[in-house]
Amino acid sequence: MHELSIVKDIFDTLEGHYDAKVEDIQQVQVTAGLLSNVQPVLIQNAFDAFITDHPYYQEMELEVLVNDIIAHCSQCNKDFQVRYHKFVCEDCGTPSANIVQGNELFISKVIFKQKDH
Repeated sequence: MHELSIVKDIFDTLEGHYDAKVEDIQQVQVTAGLLSNVQPVLIQNAFDAFITDHPYYQEMELEVLVNDIIAHCSQCNKDFQVRYHKFVCEDCGTPSANIVQGNELFISKVIFKQKDH
């Protein structure tokens, strides 16, 4: 299950970037393209398992956004959404493997808890 290693990498990144403030994180948003083969329900299960073993993360939430596959047609000079894994321009029928979006996997947002004054 590569989702568990992805979740571990997420926490390693948060800990390396935010240091002591990691306990103050309320929500982490991850953006995954369809080609990244990340299954939102499996990454959520891995996240839940990880925070069970790390009590200082218990209140942290995960949101996974999934991006469609977008390719670029060099013939039309337009971007198009890839449907049913057909990398063919909808306008002119030209095959294209020039992927613009859909293979990414990154932390897109970190929301911190509001501090009481």
